[in-house]
Amino acid sequence: MANRSVWTMCGMCTVRCPIRVETEGDEVSWIEGNPHLLEGALCAKGSAGTALLKDEERPLQPMIRKSGRGAGRWEQVSWYAALDYVAEKLQKISQQYGPESLLMSCRGGPFVEIIKTFCHAFGSPNFSNHDSACGRNVHHASLSLYGLGRKGFVYDIKKSKHLVLFGRNILASLRVAEVNQVLDMLDAGGKLTYVDVRQTQTGLKASRFFQVRPGTDYALALGMIHEVLRQGVQDQEFIDRYVADFDRLVEFITPYSAEWAANECGVKVAWIKEFVTEIGSQRPRVVFHPGWMLSRYRDSFHASRALQILNVLMGNIEVEGGQIFAKGPSDCGVKGLRAIGDEVVKPTAQRADGVGWKYPHFDKGPGLFHLFYETMRSGKPYPIKGLICVRHDPFTCFPDPQAQKEALDNLDLLVSLDTHYSEFGWYSDVILPESTYLERDSIIATQKGPKPRFIMRRKALDPRHDTKDLYTILKQLADRLGFGHHFPGNSMEEVWKWQLAPTGFTPADFQAKGFVSLADKPVMYDRDQLEGKFKTPSGKIEMVCAKLSEAGLESLKPYESPHKPPKGQFRLVFGRSPIHAHSHTINNPLLHELMPENTMWINRRKANKLGIADGDLVEVTNESAGVTGTIKAHVTDFIHPEAVYTVHGFGRQVPLQTRAYHAGLADQKLMKGLLQDMDPAGGGLNLCECFVTVTRSAKNPKRMVEL
Repeated sequence: MANRSVWTMCGMCTVRCPIRVETEGDEVSWIEGNPHLLEGALCAKGSAGTALLKDEERPLQPMIRKSGRGAGRWEQVSWYAALDYVAEKLQKISQQYGPESLLMSCRGGPFVEIIKTFCHAFGSPNFSNHDSACGRNVHHASLSLYGLGRKGFVYDIKKSKHLVLFGRNILASLRVAEVNQVLDMLDAGGKLTYVDVRQTQTGLKASRFFQVRPGTDYALALGMIHEVLRQGVQDQEFIDRYVADFDRLVEFITPYSAEWAANECGVKVAWIKEFVTEIGSQRPRVVFHPGWMLSRYRDSFHASRALQILNVLMGNIEVEGGQIFAKGPSDCGVKGLRAIGDEVVKPTAQRADGVGWKYPHFDKGPGLFHLFYETMRSGKPYPIKGLICVRHDPFTCFPDPQAQKEALDNLDLLVSLDTHYSEFGWYSDVILPESTYLERDSIIATQKGPKPRFIMRRKALDPRHDTKDLYTILKQLADRLGFGHHFPGNSMEEVWKWQLAPTGFTPADFQAKGFVSLADKPVMYDRDQLEGKFKTPSGKIEMVCAKLSEAGLESLKPYESPHKPPKGQFRLVFGRSPIHAHSHTINNPLLHELMPENTMWINRRKANKLGIADGDLVEVTNESAGVTGTIKAHVTDFIHPEAVYTVHGFGRQVPLQTRAYHAGLADQKLMKGLLQDMDPAGGGLNLCECFVTVTRSAKNPKRMVEL
């Protein structure tokens, strides 16, 4: 293959940044962020794409299990054999139990219509994703206020005067474009307030840092709402025009003063009051980020909702430096892409997770993956007998993998479609290897925002091994099952032309920049005519959500103080590193070299009492469940004494991943019993409601004594 410069999209994490790739022959010689959108910037993960390409500790051809699940005995087979095997199993499942007995799940993102099309065309309503362990609380909180999901707004951070982040470690859990906006905002004199149980890369850049007691985010947000109203710095004109039941909020917030919040959270009351005075002078260009991954505490839904209420009080909607409605092609006078699967008749069966009927207040969309486990065990309302996970590892994503395996053992077919070996893949019956993002084309996607665009991923190289792209895999499987006609075209070039037909654009239009911009300047609605933009029953921003009320749930929930850890124990919290994308990159040769394992952060005073020194091996135990893991201690002053913290994604047990094998600790394995522990209003799991003991490990080498 000749030397080329290719516009494409990164695939090292779920952000999927636009990139430019240079190749020399069959090697990638350079990767950078798309200069037109990211000014060449790229994170460590994106830069390590070349190592992924060369890494052979990943599935290189289809594999079928030859012994018990998880035993690691595989037969390498052809694509014909693998797809025939899966198709035959799916046909038997459909004939015996009905097509609705198939569950398909993925990581979400811009290409889900391919997966949903396969699932619905097969006859199953049970499409899902990982979001109940990530942003479902945020999504449902946004819906309950605005009638719009969490992607209904984008945040104009660059032009804001003040960005407020509750546990959103934005400079580590990074999206390159967003990080650039934050740094530009700070350079322009903007303020950053950060709230967390520990100090982070983001907190170090902050103008103000609140270190709160674990589980009290909601309390601090309530105190801030109270203080905004006490000082009278809210945008009352905006509220009177666009907010319903504001008087209910005023009544509800009465007991939650700044003094109360300061005492509950362990922060200084003067800081809360100074903060509110400051944002009162900066509104409407103030953004309270409602969270990204907020499957943490039992009130995380209400914490996110309170942060959105603070946005409403600032009147920051549809203004520069605030929240801007995400615009699409129609807002630019352009027809949208033709959607794959539009003509598929949606299955009429009820979802097996209960979303939409048992839980009518939840958005159907991808439902709630963790609720399928009860269906797998009970067979009610009907059996789930097949599971296909696309780049989704539930054993790493969700708590208590052992409980998951016990439920999955009731299924007849487990399929992992992934670029990597995952813990779930190692336990599955079939592994279908997807080509790396540098070796695959993807369907064209729409990116909404103030300046919406169509964006394309083109492969930089042909696959080195016997791997295929997602579209080809599912189309060839659909062909075997009799509904391949729902997948237009046999090549991606044909699919692109089919998608673009209504728009007037062609694939050639993407060659200049890798995307097609649909607007030259930001598209803004008239802020005095936002009626109809909020998709609630009243057409206004609703302080009280009817759907929640009908479900017997409170929109404005009285605060309940979180349990303190039992004596001698800590609350286990986790997060992200800028080096790794959870478990997906742990075995990457370059990124492993930068961060080979995780550590356990522990407060210095607590560590001293336990005789733990920095770098010691420690045993971390969930005593109620009898689960223990070993990890190195990171002793620091910069974490709340009630908590211990680790980076998620480590402690993997796939022997073929020699770099990641047993490196560090898997926090989710300590979360025994939390698989069904969810926020009833938001649907997010309560992943930080696990308490552990930490003791110095006997595995430490004995200290030498000089005689």
